[in-house]
Amino acid sequence: MKWVETDLPGCVVIEPQVFGDDRGFFYESFNHDKLAAHGLSPAFVQGNVSSSAKGVLRGLHYQWPNPQGKYVSVLEGEVWDVAVDIRRGSPHFGQWTSVLLSAENRRHFWIPEGFAHGFVVTSERALFTYLCTATYDPAADASIRWDDAGLAIDWPIAEPLLSGKDAKAPFLADLPPERLPRYVP
Repeated sequence: MKWVETDLPGCVVIEPQVFGDDRGFFYESFNHDKLAAHGLSPAFVQGNVSSSAKGVLRGLHYQWPNPQGKYVSVLEGEVWDVAVDIRRGSPHFGQWTSVLLSAENRRHFWIPEGFAHGFVVTSERALFTYLCTATYDPAADASIRWDDAGLAIDWPIAEPLLSGKDAKAPFLADLPPERLPRYVP
């Protein structure tokens, strides 16, 4: 596995070693020992899969309390994936990073607890998978507006297809402090 740091500390791209021949290919999508060698030892308790059409934007989602770390990848198609540091007191509060995830590049993206997450589908369809460190908690479910000018995320689409929940999500500056995770150095 190749470990690629992003410009947002804690968010990491993992590129697996792929073995292939005329029959197809094989790669490890997750190896606890190899991640632990880099200081990352998530305990996953839930796995999710979503299918979305071109132009669908999901996010920016997070849970607080009961935050989820997410290990995400794409099995079919392509997405532009985003993580935003929303931890109160973080030196990187409100900063974001992005990575292109596709079935072709087979990359995985680690988004730690305390970060909001979202993606937009750039192919005709995408099959997206993610492992989570906490189970979904409806009472902790929260969102931030995808087009929050304070975040200035450079989405590759101007008019995405949104859920009603995502279209009405609040701006980061409008969230009460108790609805945001706290940075712990």
